[in-house]
Amino acid sequence: MTSHRPFGLPVAAALLLAVAGCSSTGPTVSVPVPRPPAAEAAFCRALHEELPRSLSGFDRNDAEPESDLTAAWGDGAIVLRCGVPRPEKMTDPQADAVEVNGVNWMLEVRDSGAPRFTSTYRKAYIEVTLDERFMHDSGPLIGLAEPVLETVPESL
Repeated sequence: MTSHRPFGLPVAAALLLAVAGCSSTGPTVSVPVPRPPAAEAAFCRALHEELPRSLSGFDRNDAEPESDLTAAWGDGAIVLRCGVPRPEKMTDPQADAVEVNGVNWMLEVRDSGAPRFTSTYRKAYIEVTLDERFMHDSGPLIGLAEPVLETVPESL
């Protein structure tokens, strides 16, 4: 994987703009629950306990079905799934990646133009899907970095 920094604004400035500009509590978000092996699930449960109550100005909502492997903020603006399978795209040496506060993420741009990030070099893969409001803003990854670093060890 190559390391690209595709975001023009400094991540910290983008986060401040996002926090100042939006807050939402919305309906419950439906999120497919991953089925990782037991060891990965244990890391994900630990991560779930450390996730922030708000992220980039959005309050955390319970995802449906309720699971320690998923979390959502706002009306689905930010969705996290822990223990997802390794994405095929990770084998592509041209895949875009970004490092945010010590956590490496592979970037995929969905058909809508909105980003999906998957952690790399961790003992459990963590997928963070952002909606169109974050097309050029990786700010939510700042708020997730510390919990990821504390709970999901690096893999070699």
